[in-house]
Amino acid sequence: MNPLPGCYSWGVHRLLQGAAIVIALAFSVFCAGCHREPAALVRVAASASNAEQRAAANSTRMEQERAQLAAIPLPTKSRYVDVHEPGAWQNPFLSVDAKMINLRITQADANPSTLGAGGLLRPSSARRQELQIRFQDLPTALIDLPTSAWPYGRVVAIEEYPLADKASLPAIRRQIEATIRQLNDLGIVVDEWPAR
Repeated sequence: MNPLPGCYSWGVHRLLQGAAIVIALAFSVFCAGCHREPAALVRVAASASNAEQRAAANSTRMEQERAQLAAIPLPTKSRYVDVHEPGAWQNPFLSVDAKMINLRITQADANPSTLGAGGLLRPSSARRQELQIRFQDLPTALIDLPTSAWPYGRVVAIEEYPLADKASLPAIRRQIEATIRQLNDLGIVVDEWPAR
């Protein structure tokens, strides 16, 4: 028995009913999305506002860090251009691994006399310290160094960790590039070892 008069068959009628149900469901889903849209916009606006506040706080923190590092004089390249051995470098020296930074500093000699400086009684290696720090702690660590730890001025040497395995070299390279950007943002000149 054909429920519709004319040329429509029962199969076509069922197909049209199914299409009508699909269209009704799609419309209800679309309308439900319309009701959620203002809430989504509020969340996006709040997220953007939070991101803006974080960026302003980071900018203020960066300006404060730069101001603190401004007490260290600008670098004098003639003082370090001929230094080619890591052990002879007097300023902070960074050795970057995939997860940590090894910061080596050499404290100034407390004895102002030149008599015996660097000899057996006053070796420069006795004034050298090495610290392992996290990447996010690097600005604070450099700010906390005394001015006497910067004899060349506001410049640091940086190298890949020499004992790193080859599999971690790409990650170390990314960390070095991020560290160089961070140091440059702080107004610190970077001398990369070996020279690239």
